[in-house]
Amino acid sequence: MEAKKTPKADLENKKRIFLQIGMALALLGVLVAFEWKQYERTVVDLGVMEMDFVDEEDIPITRQEQPPPPPPPEPSMELIIVEDDVEIEEDFVIDVDATAFTQVQEFAPIIPMVEEEVAEDVIFTVVEDQPAFPGGEEARIRYLQENLRYPQMAREAGIQGTVFVTFVVERDGSVTDVRVLRGIGGGCDEEAVRVVRNMPRWTPGRQRGQPVRVQFNMPIRFVLN
Repeated sequence: MEAKKTPKADLENKKRIFLQIGMALALLGVLVAFEWKQYERTVVDLGVMEMDFVDEEDIPITRQEQPPPPPPPEPSMELIIVEDDVEIEEDFVIDVDATAFTQVQEFAPIIPMVEEEVAEDVIFTVVEDQPAFPGGEEARIRYLQENLRYPQMAREAGIQGTVFVTFVVERDGSVTDVRVLRGIGGGCDEEAVRVVRNMPRWTPGRQRGQPVRVQFNMPIRFVLN
């Protein structure tokens, strides 16, 4: 049976083209081989870094000696002679005999009383006479009971306790510098400060008979009924 081959599968007509392409590639490879140049590589030596260590020389600290100060000048011993023409009476008599009518009085030296001044800006904590609320302690308690208002916030939250307030009683009895030392919150601290600030004038404290500024601490208790 005769094999049938299509004209597209026949490679005989393309042999010459493939041969020419192969020869061209071989010739190109030969030309490249002849033209190839190789350069020698040179290694550059950067050298070795040498360091010279120089020993540091300790230079002693010198102090410039100052000469001692010159001695003070000696006081002059010059004598000045002044002519004295004043005549002095050497004969005088002192009567030291006491008679019956002689009165002898003893004179005692008078020592002025210097009162120690009390500084106006000093705040005392302990004095000879403590400041007092007008009317006494019962009047102070009655004032707190009549003027103290329980805050609504503390009432609803069930807050109760003691608020410690500190203030200064001035020399004229007025109350200043009201602060809370320890509070309980809920508006009770602010209410305690308000009541203390509105207090009437106190009887001021005294030190050595003079009115002075005194630091005073007061506990104010809030209790729910």
